[in-house]
Amino acid sequence: MVKLTTETLFSNDLLSQIRDKFAFVDIDPHTQKKRLFLDNAGGSFRLKSANEKFAQFDLIPDHPGRDHETAKFLFEIEQQGINDTRTIFNAKEGSIATYLTASQAMFEITGVIAENIEGSNIVTTALEHPSAFDAAKFYANKLGKEFRVANTNPVTGGVDVDEITKLIDSDTCFLSVIYASNISGAILDIETIVKEARRIKPDLYIIIDAVQHAPHGLIDIEKTPVDAMNIAPYKFFGVRGSGIAYLSERAAKLPHHRLFGKDHSDLQLGSSTPGHFASMSEVVNYVCWIGSKFSDEHDRRKMFVEGMNRIALHERSLLEVMLDGTDKAKGLRNIPGITVYLDYEDLSKRDFIVAIRIESFDYHEAVNQYGAENIIVYDRVASSIYSKRMLQSFGMEGAIRISPLHCNTVEEIEEFLEVTQKIVERNIKSII
Repeated sequence: MVKLTTETLFSNDLLSQIRDKFAFVDIDPHTQKKRLFLDNAGGSFRLKSANEKFAQFDLIPDHPGRDHETAKFLFEIEQQGINDTRTIFNAKEGSIATYLTASQAMFEITGVIAENIEGSNIVTTALEHPSAFDAAKFYANKLGKEFRVANTNPVTGGVDVDEITKLIDSDTCFLSVIYASNISGAILDIETIVKEARRIKPDLYIIIDAVQHAPHGLIDIEKTPVDAMNIAPYKFFGVRGSGIAYLSERAAKLPHHRLFGKDHSDLQLGSSTPGHFASMSEVVNYVCWIGSKFSDEHDRRKMFVEGMNRIALHERSLLEVMLDGTDKAKGLRNIPGITVYLDYEDLSKRDFIVAIRIESFDYHEAVNQYGAENIIVYDRVASSIYSKRMLQSFGMEGAIRISPLHCNTVEEIEEFLEVTQKIVERNIKSII
């Protein structure tokens, strides 16, 4: 049973303020019924202010590349958004590029590096999202390069550093690796992976998929000097319709699709959308606002770091509650008939994702049972291209995935646990 502590959980007052900043945090936007949304690894809660700012600036007809006052104002909004995105990555150098989606960013960047950097093999892992894995495989096939895939660890739910580095040699074109799994929640040791990979090949190009990890924990290009890293704004409390990537200076200089009259660091094609940049500034404003509740710092990156660290601590406490329970509800580890997959003990190595099985239940049917109780979770099954490879690497056929967010409360986790107990007991009665 978890001993709840105010040192890691947000106070009730702060959590109330946090929840008020998100849209539809406890109401179904379509039915207007009360619900508990625990599918933030698929969809995600949105900040009201991020969407409001997007709409506000997207309505303005002026082009930010013109020379009159309103145009200059839009240009400043765009530059502030780029600077704030640099705050997220802690990227003092390199380029920030936007795409329609984070998956498009991954395919575009993978192709540029694969086609312009020498090497006879490409290394990735079995844990990758299809946008990274398939991009690496596509260009390996297209260019006749050997495709090497590191195995997962069925205990940690991640990929061991040695499993990756043993596949790298002086002829490796690039390494593509995920920051954290959207099935197990396992956070990979990217800092050590980068160090050890570059010990083998000092000029190795490295691509990181940080879409899953960014809303839950810090990313830091200074500590993990990679060549490309992507995030999805909509999964990071922002808006749909864009993907964002950081590229190192050397990666940005490669022959991307670009307008020849622009500097090599400018990878934008066509007219920018100031609303997207404004919404990213709101995301950073929000995280810094949380940081300001715990620190007197005024430096934007330091405030952002404090905010993300507090988000991670609150989520880790909720994860512990979900696994071990409270005096009001049994944790998943203690409910007979529940299997917690990839249940690695060190919660500091996990983002807030839990994969479970309910005995004698088809995964889809279990999701429907939760839905009948107004709880939204998701089934990851081997028939899905988004799950098959990862699940098979763990020897699993499927899982019920629960993915809360830092705006969730202890009471909501207890509600989920009580409903889980109810579903299990109802199943047992039906069998008898």
